[in-house]
Amino acid sequence: IATSRPSNRFYNLTVVLHSKGNLRLEQRPIPEPGPNEVLLKMHSVGICGSDVHYWQNGRIGDYVVKQPMILGHEASGRVVKVGSAVTHLKAGDRVAIEPGVPREVDEFFKSGHYNLSPSIFFCATPPDDGNLCRYYKHNANFCYKLPDNVTYEEGALIEPLSVGIHACRRAGVTLGNSVFVCGAGPIGLVSLLAAKAMGASQVIISDLSSDRLAKAKEIGADFLLHVKKEDEPKDMAKKVEGMLGCMPQISIECTGVQSSIQTAIYATRSGGVLVLVGLGTEMTTVPLLNAAVREVDIRGVFRYCNTWPVAISMLASKKVNVKPLVTHRFPLEQAMQAFETTRQGLGVKVMLKCDKNDQNP
Repeated sequence: IATSRPSNRFYNLTVVLHSKGNLRLEQRPIPEPGPNEVLLKMHSVGICGSDVHYWQNGRIGDYVVKQPMILGHEASGRVVKVGSAVTHLKAGDRVAIEPGVPREVDEFFKSGHYNLSPSIFFCATPPDDGNLCRYYKHNANFCYKLPDNVTYEEGALIEPLSVGIHACRRAGVTLGNSVFVCGAGPIGLVSLLAAKAMGASQVIISDLSSDRLAKAKEIGADFLLHVKKEDEPKDMAKKVEGMLGCMPQISIECTGVQSSIQTAIYATRSGGVLVLVGLGTEMTTVPLLNAAVREVDIRGVFRYCNTWPVAISMLASKKVNVKPLVTHRFPLEQAMQAFETTRQGLGVKVMLKCDKNDQNP
């Protein structure tokens, strides 16, 4: 643990990944916001599987940690300083942070798919720094004011919830749909929440862990499918149909595991849609012909776009409750324990509390 203290009299405790397996708590200077930025006093930051993956492996696919990188991208905080050109926010405003900020007005930005812009800035994706620290500056247009009845933790959970909303939009979830969610980790659970909020009448969710399935039941799953590693995908698909009483119109795959993707293809009703959210190996063997001849559309998902305003509305109106997802809380000073807890797969969502004077949800 580094103890070097910058001249700045306010110390900015920060979680920095230096290289694979080398995670440190450091004091960094407090940044100065540019004209279109705001300086935030961070409050709640969730730990994502990707943060742990960078720590354990030093890379995710083509994104390689080559220099020290601040982790964290599921975050909320309070505005303490606004840039000269910022008009919609003021000091004291509570905000949720959208971590992906496009750097240029390219074809993807213009068409409303800014998440696909190749030059996008994204918190805690190499080489871009995240926001697991006491003070952080961010583009003001990607900071969204939270209503008084939405907590900081709910604000931080908008980031994973956004993946679920975007996945359900890509899948075309609508009133009365039957939906199969593969995987009951944080992303499977937010996909379940989003699907129910968007009108799905029946949602079945699968996982290896009975604890995770119990959490899924708690937040509204209609059917639970407990799978084992040795289970055959075709058999699982039959089980899904048996439990639902029909084949699901939509499947949302949140594991990236080959056998699970195979199950999702076999399970999806002809003419239906399968959305791939979970990321596995680069090459995967799947029954593509089965999907093709049954006109099962297979769609990809990359993060999200245009989800924060709708997520805030859903939380403020109490149409969605993400609060049960938070199972562990640690002060920022105990970041190492928090990361270890996440790595061990304990609980669902681990939340780091960055404000010494306010450790409330």
